[in-house]
Amino acid sequence: MIITRTPMRISLGGGGTDLPSHYRVSGGFLVAAAISRHVYIAVNQNFDDDILLKYSQVEHVTRVSDIRHPLLREALRLTGVERRVEISSMADIPANTGLGSSGSFTVGVLKALHAHQRRLVSNRELAEQACHIEIDRLGEPVGKQDQYIAALGGVTSFRFHPDDSVEVVPVPMSEDTRWRLEENLLLFYTGQRRSASEVLADQDAKSRAGNTETSSNLGRVTEIGQESFQALVTGDLPTFAKLMTLQWELKRQRSPSATNLEIDAWINAGLKCGASGGKLVGAGGGGFLLFYSEAKADLRAAMARLGLPEVRFSFDYEGSALVVV
Repeated sequence: MIITRTPMRISLGGGGTDLPSHYRVSGGFLVAAAISRHVYIAVNQNFDDDILLKYSQVEHVTRVSDIRHPLLREALRLTGVERRVEISSMADIPANTGLGSSGSFTVGVLKALHAHQRRLVSNRELAEQACHIEIDRLGEPVGKQDQYIAALGGVTSFRFHPDDSVEVVPVPMSEDTRWRLEENLLLFYTGQRRSASEVLADQDAKSRAGNTETSSNLGRVTEIGQESFQALVTGDLPTFAKLMTLQWELKRQRSPSATNLEIDAWINAGLKCGASGGKLVGAGGGGFLLFYSEAKADLRAAMARLGLPEVRFSFDYEGSALVVV
C-alpha cells in the first residue's frame, strides 16, 4: 500500500492573483504557507480487474471513463493507471473551507499513483500536473497557488508570469520572525462551506471581459503580496498584519454578498479584541478566518463567544510526501 500526506494551505498575501485570467494579462504574486493539516491518499492494488474509489462516496467501476469524480478520473488518465487499483482519501479538514483542499487532493493522488507505477516525479512537476488537470483539462476557474504550495510546502512566494511559468522563492525570514509568525497566526472556522470554483467564477469572468475595476483591485492585491513578502523578510509583522486586513477589504469589494458582510462583522470583532490584522482565507463566502494577534487569549475568548472554534496548526515544510510505501 502507498500512502501520501499532502498539506493544506493559508494565503498570506496576494491571494486571487494566481488565476490565469488575471496573471496572463498582468502577472501575479502571492505568499502562501503550507500548514500541518493534511489530505491523505491511499493507493493499493485491487486484485479484481476493476477500480474501487472511496472518498465521501464509493465508486466501483470497470473503466476510467465511468468515474464520476473528475479529479480522480483525470489523475488516473494522466498517470496511465487503467485498472486493478483501489484509492481511498481522508482529510483533517472538510473540503470547501478555503484551505486549498482540492489542490492538495489532486497533488496527493498524483504522487500516490506515480509511486504505484514506480515512477519518481518531482514535487514541482506534481504541481504542474495538478494545475494542468484542474485548469486545462477540467476548465475550473481556479488558480495555481493551491497546487504549488501543497506540493512544495513551507512559507513560499510565487510569481505567476503571463507565459504560465511560475517562479518559486521561499520567504527568507529570520528564525525569530518565523517563530513569531507561526505563534501569532490563529485560524477560526466560520462553519460555512462553499465551492471555490463557484466564488471565483465571477472574478474569472470579469477578468476575461477586461473589467477595469477587477483589474485595478487585483493589481493592488498583487502589490499587497509583494509588500507582505517584504514585511516578512524584514520582520515587520505589524505591517504584515495591517496588509492582511487591507487584502480582506479588497476581496470584499470584489465579491460583495450577505455572507461576506457577516464575515466582516466577525473580523471587526477580532480586531476590537486585540488582533492586529485579519482576513478570510480562500476565495470568499465562508471557510476560515485568519488573524495575526499577540493578544491571543482575548481573541480566542471573543471568537469562542461568537461560536467560532479554533483550529491550531504549525507550518509544514515537507510538502507532499510518501509516508507509507
